[in-house]
Amino acid sequence: MNSNPMYMEYVDDADPQPAPRRGWRILGWVCIGMSALMVVGSLTAYGLYRQAFGNISHEDVNAQLGPDRPKKLNEALNILLLGSDTRTGANAKYGRRMKSDPPRSDTMILLHLSPGGGQAMAISFPRDLMIRMPSCKGQSGQLYPAEDRAQINSAFTKGGAACVIKTIESISNIRVDHFMQVDFNGFKSITNAIGGVPVCLPKAVNDPQSKLRLSAGKHNIKGETALAYVRVRHGLGDGSDLDRIKRQQKFMGALANKALSAGVISNPKKLLALMNAVTKSLTTDSELTPQVMMDIAQEMQGVSSGKLRFVTVPSGPDPLDPNRVALSANAQSFFAAVRNDKTVPEKPKAGIQRIPPNQVRVRVFNGSGIDGQASRVADDLESQGFQVTVGGNAPSLTTTTRVLYGSGADQHSKTLAALIPSKPQPTARSGGTPGIVDLVIGRDWTNLKSAGGGIPKQQGEIRANDDICKET
Repeated sequence: MNSNPMYMEYVDDADPQPAPRRGWRILGWVCIGMSALMVVGSLTAYGLYRQAFGNISHEDVNAQLGPDRPKKLNEALNILLLGSDTRTGANAKYGRRMKSDPPRSDTMILLHLSPGGGQAMAISFPRDLMIRMPSCKGQSGQLYPAEDRAQINSAFTKGGAACVIKTIESISNIRVDHFMQVDFNGFKSITNAIGGVPVCLPKAVNDPQSKLRLSAGKHNIKGETALAYVRVRHGLGDGSDLDRIKRQQKFMGALANKALSAGVISNPKKLLALMNAVTKSLTTDSELTPQVMMDIAQEMQGVSSGKLRFVTVPSGPDPLDPNRVALSANAQSFFAAVRNDKTVPEKPKAGIQRIPPNQVRVRVFNGSGIDGQASRVADDLESQGFQVTVGGNAPSLTTTTRVLYGSGADQHSKTLAALIPSKPQPTARSGGTPGIVDLVIGRDWTNLKSAGGGIPKQQGEIRANDDICKET
């Protein structure tokens, strides 16, 4: 074990048997996912939720950050989500010997809300990412000098949320507008309040350390079982950090998909229980007031789970240490896309009532002659909220892309056609399936216009509405 405490190779000494603490990272993801839902959910009855908002703690970080910060280039919002592993209070039973240790953060996610509420992207920064650390001012006023090489999660130990904000801004040049910080105390309450989280196991697991015993297949887990699932280190996946991150993102996506469903968002009793579970362990910056949260929530209320994206910042093995990671060459172009995300959802012209994508059923046919084109386009359509099936190859190749519709789907076809750059004129299909819009992809196909953020699809990207049993 490295003698430098900033390298975070700590032990989770949960009673009664000590166990490696790496599994705790996912708890931060889960609590963070619920915090994020507070800003992307449709929360409109402020009076009803006033008590829940009163649970939130606030911290003024402006003095620690100072004036030298990146400029704001767009109308997007960037909210830094932090998971704290403090072992004080009710968290002590998960590591009593660490009770007096300073809190650490193994979970750092930049939640990027595109302008106009079109999309949300959760960008994960691996805890083992080696970066140049800027100088930071601690919460007690002490100054930590800049370091040419440091592990990113040491920023939280040095200067709390303010130091992490400064670090993220220094490596990405993206302005962070707010932060939300959670601990692990509310985890079981969150999974209970939401009615459980769906997971899918490729094989049975019986792990004595986490006490997780589940058969292969789908399960809806909550409480102690959910806690065991997120802590398990053996028996699931290949044991690699990449595999673990993907599993974390799937879990948070499934949780978000469940929370954004009508069964939770439209049920005041369930929503209030969920908010109480989240807010009891939540700290934000002083400027992220309940009213600001409500304003953001109203702007983002059109976000469907298909528009909630989970990515890991472009990174790969650190050339100086195979046990660490470093930013990839394409990281800066990715950061630039986030900084310059100015694409807003296209608003219909006055007098035109356009059918929303989630009410449009599309069947995709490949007439381009390019293998796999229908599946790729179907994925893009699904990411924008359309209900999509792949019809296979068209009867013949076609130069131009066509939009055809069955009876009752004429207005639905206009929603789809508006996102196609070649602007095909929707046409009634003789003998077409009622209520279905058929998209025949031609050789002129380029790409689908984004109804939300203009950030290109990333390798390994996960959507909240992905099939939980689908391999990534």
